[in-house]
Amino acid sequence: MEHPTGYLTALDAMNRHVNSARPNAPVQVERARPALLAPTRQATALALRRLADRIQPRPMPTAPHCS
Repeated sequence: MEHPTGYLTALDAMNRHVNSARPNAPVQVERARPALLAPTRQATALALRRLADRIQPRPMPTAPHCS
């Protein structure tokens, strides 16, 4: 081995990777955070929807057909 430091670093990284998915690994429970900006996001979405409805182009009126 020309570079034993590289070998040891690779071996350590491989061990960490393999051992990280073990069934008895410690698990941290993810806590749900309250949605602080939910009312603001809802009001913004409503305002943007109304604006989009106002500026959306309307279809051209069709000319009457003679048959």
